[in-house]
Amino acid sequence: MAKTRSKKTAEPKKASNSATAAKIVRLAESVAVAAAKKRDPSVDIPIRSLSNAKYNRNRRIIEMGDKRQTRSFFNLGQAKNFMQTVLIASGCKKLIDEGKTVSIRGLYYLTKHTIPGTSEKTFNDQAESDPIIEDLEVALESLREELHVFADNRGSIAGNLTVVSRGDEIDLRRMGAGGFSIPSIVEPDVMQFRKCEARFILHVEKGTVWNRFNEDKFWQKHNCILTHGGGQPPRGVRRLLFRMHNELKLPVFCLLDNDPWGYYIYSVIKQGSINLAFESERMAVPDAKLIGVRSHDFEEYNLSDDVKIAVDDKDIKRARQILEYPWFKGKKEWEKEVALMLKHGFKMEVESLLTKSISFVTETYVPEKLKQRSKWLD
Repeated sequence: MAKTRSKKTAEPKKASNSATAAKIVRLAESVAVAAAKKRDPSVDIPIRSLSNAKYNRNRRIIEMGDKRQTRSFFNLGQAKNFMQTVLIASGCKKLIDEGKTVSIRGLYYLTKHTIPGTSEKTFNDQAESDPIIEDLEVALESLREELHVFADNRGSIAGNLTVVSRGDEIDLRRMGAGGFSIPSIVEPDVMQFRKCEARFILHVEKGTVWNRFNEDKFWQKHNCILTHGGGQPPRGVRRLLFRMHNELKLPVFCLLDNDPWGYYIYSVIKQGSINLAFESERMAVPDAKLIGVRSHDFEEYNLSDDVKIAVDDKDIKRARQILEYPWFKGKKEWEKEVALMLKHGFKMEVESLLTKSISFVTETYVPEKLKQRSKWLD
């Protein structure tokens, strides 16, 4: 575990939770009023699917459409989900009122019980409660974090930046081998930015690659901030990238595997995801750039056959699907990139650059890529 050198600072004044709490109260009041008037209590839930997501070309992000479904109490097929929605909302209101947070699994247990006089449980397992939390987010137009619910930390950060996290001042240059673990809640009332000397953010796909950059003190030599998201970046990492990009005015460069899954990770960082389309405006970084790994790197850097990982039918299908996304469709450079990967018949991981030398990726590859603006993928 990395040593944490931090000092206590004055606890920042908590941002008001009244707006989120008020949304929950209005939801509860609408249910109570309908019941008092002997009407069918209901909740409108925006539909979270590809059919209700659209790409805003002007803003360059994925947005949620207007399609909604009504979840009502008197509908036998919806009654349990309706009850669960109100129950989760009640649990979140309790957390906000008490100024406490719980994990997604913690909220499951907080709201799980056997209904008096029956053998019926509110939730049989967490697979039932997780989608309800997301439904409540979109219904209230509030982030999960604003509902005081968090997920496991996944991802690390190091570099020329000082932050204040829950009142503790932390110098991200002094976090040792493991860096600072990026929490799932990185909202301004929880984390504030202090001294920043960095010129850009380098986001790498995996912790194994991040470790090489951190060990080589890449962030120190090149005056940057270094992050990773353990593969597909979780919401806390994406939200933090968004905040650093917009509040600190730092460009975001991505170093990802040369395969359809690396392309998709880049897409989520840049445009947002379909499942969280309602929050793209607070998570997506449309100006992010992909600097590598590129399909032409095999020839350009004279890599050996040892780097090759054969593409399979699933890779081919996924690559073609990605090219059909509105945010990729018609972009000639992306079409060339994917076509070359498929022509090669193989994909490459960032770690494959180790075949050149242990620190080739930090000492040669990325420094060169950062200078070659014409070779960045948008």
